[in-house]
Amino acid sequence: MKFGVVVFPGSNCEADCHHVIGEVLEEDVQYIWHQETDVSSYDCLILPGGFSYGDYLRCGAIARFSPVMETIANYAREGGLVIGICNGFQILLEAGLLPGATLKNTSLRFICRFVNLRVENDSTPWSNQGQAGQVLRIPIAHNEGNYIVGKDIYNRMVDEGRIVLRYCDKLGEVTPDANPNGAMDNIAGVCNEGFNVFGLMPHPERASEEILGSTDGLVIWESIMAHYRGKG
Repeated sequence: MKFGVVVFPGSNCEADCHHVIGEVLEEDVQYIWHQETDVSSYDCLILPGGFSYGDYLRCGAIARFSPVMETIANYAREGGLVIGICNGFQILLEAGLLPGATLKNTSLRFICRFVNLRVENDSTPWSNQGQAGQVLRIPIAHNEGNYIVGKDIYNRMVDEGRIVLRYCDKLGEVTPDANPNGAMDNIAGVCNEGFNVFGLMPHPERASEEILGSTDGLVIWESIMAHYRGKG
């Protein structure tokens, strides 16, 4: 399987993603500069975290206009797998590839720590190696992770199983105290209607090796590979 990690000016998690895919999972992976317009050779595209274009205007607002994004939109429309992590998620929101938006954390502070996430739907390309109700321990690192979406769209997302991850406590209970940023209904990760585009605020690439304190992020990466190989 061949992964492509998109790099924007200001990205800072591209090397982490590249390392996990190439060195931990031993899959083919290459960087894609934001000015490239051909992604046809890749099986999955990763939009990593960071501060694309310095987060000027809004997070992801300028990166959304990078040349590669029109190509990624076409790639997604044709069913290609696209995952956006943290700032990558925000870019997907700005590009309209996922519904909703992110606001500043309710604390008005940057938050960088491990959180607990409950798997809500284990039948997606991004979660099939987990189990519904399973609690994953994965870190976040953001200032604008407060996810919101219109009520009608939210209801449709719930009905269709497109909310994949929610912030929870260690026991898997979804509570206000377990919500680190004020996100609507503790939402941490969502899919598009076709389930081939996934965005999440937590960083699975930072929880893919024992030395980092958790390997729960591997559930995400291994799910992608299982789906691609027809086992998920």
